[in-house]
Amino acid sequence: MAEPEPEPVLVGEKRGCPDCEEEETPTKKPRVEKDQENGGPPHHGEEDETTGDASDGEEEVETFADMMKHGLTELDVGILKYVSNHEGFSGILKERYSDFVVNEISKQGKIVHLDDLSVPPEAEEVPEVEPQPEDADVLTEEQKKQLGELQLYKNKEDNVSIEVVDDTKEKRTVVHKAIKTQYPGLETMTEERDGRKFIVAYHAAGKKALAEVKATAAPRKHFWPKNRGNFCHFVLYKENKDTMDAINVLSKFLRLRPNMFSYMGTKDKRAITVQEIAVLKITAERLSHLNKCLINLKLGNFCYKNHPLKLGELQGNHFTVIIRNISGTDEQVQQALTSLKETGFVNYYGMQRFGTTAVPTHHVGRAILKDNWKEVVDLILKPRPGAEKEFLVRCREEWAKTQDPEAALKKLPNKRCVEGQLLRGLSMYGKKNIVTAFGMIPRNNRLMYIHSYQSAVWNTMVSRRIEAFGLKAVEGDLVLKGTTAHVLSAAEAEGCSIHDIVMPLPGFDVIYPSHPVGKGYRELLSADGLDIDNMRHNVKDYSLAGAYRRIIIRPSDVTWEIVQYDDPKISLVHSDFEKLENKPAPVFNKEGKYRALRMEFSLPPSTYATMAIREVLKLDTSIKKQTQLNTTWFN
Repeated sequence: MAEPEPEPVLVGEKRGCPDCEEEETPTKKPRVEKDQENGGPPHHGEEDETTGDASDGEEEVETFADMMKHGLTELDVGILKYVSNHEGFSGILKERYSDFVVNEISKQGKIVHLDDLSVPPEAEEVPEVEPQPEDADVLTEEQKKQLGELQLYKNKEDNVSIEVVDDTKEKRTVVHKAIKTQYPGLETMTEERDGRKFIVAYHAAGKKALAEVKATAAPRKHFWPKNRGNFCHFVLYKENKDTMDAINVLSKFLRLRPNMFSYMGTKDKRAITVQEIAVLKITAERLSHLNKCLINLKLGNFCYKNHPLKLGELQGNHFTVIIRNISGTDEQVQQALTSLKETGFVNYYGMQRFGTTAVPTHHVGRAILKDNWKEVVDLILKPRPGAEKEFLVRCREEWAKTQDPEAALKKLPNKRCVEGQLLRGLSMYGKKNIVTAFGMIPRNNRLMYIHSYQSAVWNTMVSRRIEAFGLKAVEGDLVLKGTTAHVLSAAEAEGCSIHDIVMPLPGFDVIYPSHPVGKGYRELLSADGLDIDNMRHNVKDYSLAGAYRRIIIRPSDVTWEIVQYDDPKISLVHSDFEKLENKPAPVFNKEGKYRALRMEFSLPPSTYATMAIREVLKLDTSIKKQTQLNTTWFN
């Protein structure tokens, strides 16, 4: 077995991103379940947190394993069944973030790639009526050097002052424009010192600068040709970065609000991902300039269209996954992947849906649905065992000791976490008005809790359904006709496949299977203190309409190969960025020391890649179990 590198997230990988500063809307009609991405909605956590990434060494892994012993396992959230009967085998998933590559599949069914960094001719700005001097005539080489260093974060809080000789408003305007065009991310202002005019450039991401630049400021007005689409669509390539973090970085550099950007789904953080983004009235030229200074992000494939992108419009995602140090024989791998290709996997909600701490999100969701607001506060704020940041531990201890929201809030350096937002609400509205205080948490985060509860119920009931009837359609099962669910008769079941069968997420606007497993929904909710006939809530946001979800998913475009290699630090995938830079593809040694499984497959929206990988390996994907496995491996 290979010894892991000290820090697999970073070693041998390029480009780390600057620090900088989700959306599942409930519907009142039954719907086919459709989240933003194959890995599930962003507010349920990241897919990379479901697997055992290599850690810093034996002692730290043991410490982490000890902390994670309080976490959830798949059993706790109803994930019990497999489709195939092949023998499972072990392997390491996401040892490096480049081992997990996600390419979005557009609504036209095309796999999205970054393969062109050029600016289309129609994207160039129409020349001004009065020609402006070239940048070379405006800025000296020394000034360009200083501005370049400022732009690249070498002196974030500093500034560069440029004296305007023979001062006129027109000349100052030219200098302002030259700096902002050639050095995205820099802001400028005019200052007068001792009767002389200076243009001062500073970094828009600096703390002092951020205090001066209002986040709500509207984008600058500029000429936009009528024959050009209002939205610039482009491909965003990112490494080891969350989609919203990437959007925030672009927003700061372009001095825009994040909601000026639109996209079809969010993507994993611990991965290389490629997806389409659209932005309102920003030229491809301006976006292209950002490639000079962005780290871990690359923009390209620019074009103009008359419409933004909408969440859920994608057809799915294409995954390239490397599982290192596999123990399975070639025959085991063949059996596992053939089954995945021909039959598929149980379409469970993955572990990231339920949180990674000792207090599962679906427990909070259950308390919300029961209108037990004291329990909601207790679950979110009480001390809990396991891995947590020190300031959260101190905050929880203060709350347990004093029940004083203001005192507990002072223990948090960042008040924007869920605990901070709830404490701020309790401080403002008092402990007798918890519903209003809870409303201080962003809506998507609040809804995440109740959707998590629905998901746990769905997982449990699907496991029961497969246990009772196996992988065939039976009388009483549900299928969709359009968006309407229909109960199968015995005769109809004969003509249906398991791939047609759906199960409901509980709600007031769905029907349930008529066989005994369907009746189990009532018993399960009743045991949790909920009435299946009354899923409407006093607070409209927390009323559950319900939805339908297919129980078995069969991936498309499934391919695989076993590769052997000698250097555990090398990437085993040829990324879009590496292809653009003409870097050679990885070379595999047939007699290599280590074996890895390289698999590719496409999934529709709302399905979890980790559940497909679980079916192949027959391994529990929870952090708790993966940490235990990796600890054993390190030892």
